Amino acid sequence: MSKHKLKQLENPTTLSKKDLTADQWVSQSEAARIRGVTPQAIENLMKKGRFRTLRIGGRVLLDRREVENYKPKRTGRPRK
Repeated sequence: MSKHKLKQLENPTTLSKKDLTADQWVSQSEAARIRGVTPQAIENLMKKGRFRTLRIGGRVLLDRREVENYKPKRTGRPRK
């Protein structure tokens, strides 16, 4: 993990025990495999606040559904 703090979502969510199932949360490297990108790309998206994250014991976990359903925003200047 980089030295930079992860950007917190504007509306933090309180999780219940049913939200903490093992198959719902994936590691940063597993999220990278799912998306077909590098772990650094996932870290950049986490810094931008695109994924809900969960920190447990120094590890950062991401919501599997958010990773699978993520659609990148178009960048750059709009076409004419």
